[in-house]
Amino acid sequence: MFSGGEGGWEDDPVADGWWGDDPPFGVPVFVLTHHARETVTKQCGTSFTFVTDGIEAALDQARAAAGDKNVAVAGGADVAQQYLRAGLVDEIQIHLVPKLLGDGVRLLDELDPERVTLELRRVIDSPSVTHLRYRVVK
Repeated sequence: MFSGGEGGWEDDPVADGWWGDDPPFGVPVFVLTHHARETVTKQCGTSFTFVTDGIEAALDQARAAAGDKNVAVAGGADVAQQYLRAGLVDEIQIHLVPKLLGDGVRLLDELDPERVTLELRRVIDSPSVTHLRYRVVK
């Protein structure tokens, strides 16, 4: 959501974010990280707040910022798995693009099926992408 770098911000080649000055979000974004830094404010209402004290803290801050609106969790498989394991996800959307298959972390790998059960709600397919929406059964 913010940068593709690893490690401290001083070593990140895109430490000001890869979206430039006008990212597409238009809302506060809470970035899970191990490296603290001050909030970065961009154009059109987007700000990036860096959260170092875990997924629950990031979710609490996002809920407070969203008010009565929904909160979306975005990021890689590791982040999604953490939220799923903690029971903090109501719905999951997967955008499957076959041309991008290859290396990476399996999204639903190592999740306990006794604790995480998904119910398929919608499928939209095309030759280039399939969109899957699941309800997380609690």
